[in-house]
Amino acid sequence: MPPISPQETPVTPPVQASRVGPLEPLRIPVFRMLWSTWLIANVSMWMNDVAAAWMMTSLTTSPIWVALVQSASTLPVFLLGLPSGALADILDRRRWLVATQFWLAGSAVVLCAAVVFDLMSAPLLLALTFANGIGLALRWPVFSAIVPELVPRSHLPAALGLNGISMNASRIIGPLVAGTLIASAGTVWVFALNAVLCVASGFVVLHWRREHTPNPLGRERLISAMRVGVQFVRQSPRMRAVLTRISIFFLHSTAVLALLPLLARNLQGGGAGTFTLLLAAMGSGAIVAVLFLPRLRQALVRDQLVMRGTLLQSGATAVMAVAPNAWVAVPAMFLGGMAWITVANTLSVSAQLALPDWVRARGMSMYQMAIMGASALGAALWGQVAELSSIYASLGVAATTGVLCMWLALRYVTDGAGEDDDTRPAQHGWAAGPPASAPDEAGRVVVTVEYLIDPARAAAFHLVMHQTRRARLSQGAIGWELLHDIGEPGRYLEQIVDETWTEHLRRFHRATAADMALRERRLAFHVGETLPVVTRYIVHR
Repeated sequence: MPPISPQETPVTPPVQASRVGPLEPLRIPVFRMLWSTWLIANVSMWMNDVAAAWMMTSLTTSPIWVALVQSASTLPVFLLGLPSGALADILDRRRWLVATQFWLAGSAVVLCAAVVFDLMSAPLLLALTFANGIGLALRWPVFSAIVPELVPRSHLPAALGLNGISMNASRIIGPLVAGTLIASAGTVWVFALNAVLCVASGFVVLHWRREHTPNPLGRERLISAMRVGVQFVRQSPRMRAVLTRISIFFLHSTAVLALLPLLARNLQGGGAGTFTLLLAAMGSGAIVAVLFLPRLRQALVRDQLVMRGTLLQSGATAVMAVAPNAWVAVPAMFLGGMAWITVANTLSVSAQLALPDWVRARGMSMYQMAIMGASALGAALWGQVAELSSIYASLGVAATTGVLCMWLALRYVTDGAGEDDDTRPAQHGWAAGPPASAPDEAGRVVVTVEYLIDPARAAAFHLVMHQTRRARLSQGAIGWELLHDIGEPGRYLEQIVDETWTEHLRRFHRATAADMALRERRLAFHVGETLPVVTRYIVHR
């Protein structure tokens, strides 16, 4: 296979998002290559999850142990998502993606060995599933950060929709392959094929000639990069709203997936084939929904899509609680898949558009942490409810509370809609940039900016400076205050604290178009004859 270079990506003229077809990004060669790799990777993931879940039912009949397979698979993403996102923003993303594939291959080989030598037990299966989840935790943020590099901004919703197709096509292919191998040859061959596919995916990515541009200020320190990522999300109303909504959705919708092996066994004539059929029905519903998402986004606003998707998902969960056979369960899972991809894609697009490239992997890792943390908690929660009552009562409670919680989140968790959030890099630097040479002394950097304004406009100025505080902290500042001169009502002093001189310089490299627009709004209040006076200090230790 010939290497694929970023230069092969065609220059596409700007188009309206509504005119971009659902398959349009596949015209871009490098996206097509990585999308195919992502499909293979997701097939491997579903094969592993299905084989592990089905093996657990042969090791124990306890609902909580079966549900914990889902928790063990998703919990690593919650625990390791932030450091893996920070590393994906710091390191060469291509090499990091290849390394994650080889990790997953190694964990699959260990699973094979445990089965071959008859060492498998319920606790060991959970531990090895957790190890496989570590690879998933390391892989997902870097791939999420790469996608916006490959397609124009107008193609991003369609590209994310295609990622949803990849995930859900793999939800069909993976269980079908796993079910066939389990029935004909045994579970060990599922893990063996998983290892082969992971290695093959890694070598395919090695053919991609991505140009890694090192940061002129050097690599960020891991702890500092993680801190800045958390600060950005905390200061972004859109990201906070997205994380709240996606957490609520997956906390409740995971009830069906966590208990699906037991539901499949309890259906009339149920077995491994029924389990595979139900997963395939859910994946098919998601694929069909992706093809209609462009029209749905034209007809409905984001919150309407989220609420209606939640209602449909809860309805499907309620039907699964009373379904007597596959004839009822399969349509319910099909509709549940449609709801799942509608909500997940809608919120994923919102998250991507809220993140500038310099923090994209960290932001998307926290998005994935919210999904996986909610899924892990939900699997354990609904498994415990089923243990104390019944599987069917657990699904009924999940369906009811899911709708109620999402309605409350949409009503009371605001996302700052209407504010300028253009996350594209600024086209030019700050007018009053820092000196080119670093100071001789080391320590925290304190910057002051002096504004002279008309006191009659103080209220409006305070509002802009509140937004400025959020922007400064989003860029990585560790402190911010606005000081008002008591003796001179029109004089204000903005004070910004940076961790080091290098971190001070990084804030200028992270400026976005929205930051430049906010700067112009601040300067519009300044009535001095020159620009606001900027002074920089080093804090002595």
